[in-house]
Amino acid sequence: MNDEAKRNTTTAGMRALGRSGIAVSPLGLGCWAMGGPWTWDGRAVGWGQIDDGESVRAIHAAIDSGVTFFDTADVYGCGHSERVLGKALAGRRDEVVIATKVGNVFDEEKKQFVREDVSPAYIRQACEDSLRRLEIDSIDLYQLHTWSLERPEAESALETLEELRMVGKIRAYGWSTDLVDRAEWAVARPGYSAVQHNLNVFDDAPELLALCDKHDLASINRAPLAMGLLSGKFGPDSTLPDDDVRGRVGGEWVSYFQDGRPKPEFLERLAAVREILTSAGRTPAQGALAWIWARSERAIPIPGFKSVEQALENAGAIQFGPLTPEQMAEIDALLGR
Repeated sequence: MNDEAKRNTTTAGMRALGRSGIAVSPLGLGCWAMGGPWTWDGRAVGWGQIDDGESVRAIHAAIDSGVTFFDTADVYGCGHSERVLGKALAGRRDEVVIATKVGNVFDEEKKQFVREDVSPAYIRQACEDSLRRLEIDSIDLYQLHTWSLERPEAESALETLEELRMVGKIRAYGWSTDLVDRAEWAVARPGYSAVQHNLNVFDDAPELLALCDKHDLASINRAPLAMGLLSGKFGPDSTLPDDDVRGRVGGEWVSYFQDGRPKPEFLERLAAVREILTSAGRTPAQGALAWIWARSERAIPIPGFKSVEQALENAGAIQFGPLTPEQMAEIDALLGR
């Protein structure tokens, strides 16, 4: 069987990556944290210091545990996340599906975001740069990484992505946005296969899930553990360092932490549903992932990781499967929705 056939083979428990014809594990891993420190408009937007060797070992452990989907972006660590992922997947390309993103210009040496750019020329060059850093010849899922675009700019960017698909540089494309109208603009394009958006126990996304159902798109879920809060490892006295995105950024990027501490209201909500999330021997993180799988058959959560232990805990959720409809209803009642 050739590499293409291996990546397209659907096995028990796999989920469709929208209408792309690509099958992936029900869980992916998000590679933002392994990019290490970098800044956006002078603010720290990495997840603190990182050990590249540990990142590689974590990726290998995840693959060995059945994870086949890895999501990164060129801007994570200003190219560093892609480089580490490429190193980790050397010799294992036929076992995985790789997603990355485009739309942010950065200074790789200074580790700084510079500006947004989705012009056709920039997208084409950024695609070549990502292929080089990842050490691959085709990107499985290439996603716009700009929250909001005006219609003409979006159409131009989407047309460029379709052209890249037609020449084999990418296999499918998507958009990372929580804006339903923007996600809907692309549905008529044949290569459009996924929307990446926020989804977790605290923050549902019924309109985006309905859009994915209607148009046969994958729902790729960022912040499935509420940026770590749903891991159950934080308490009211927990404090995160300044070089962690959860430490000082706050605002719309970080809903669950403020000034480096978990917000009390979210700790209270977690306490209310913790018993359900930890049913059947799950950890809180595994229960949070089980909630997502029960929420939609199209959902593919991509929790982050900084260690082998975290990667294996996330991968271990697969064996438990989704929560039951009764458990889902009980969580809704406890959270007052």
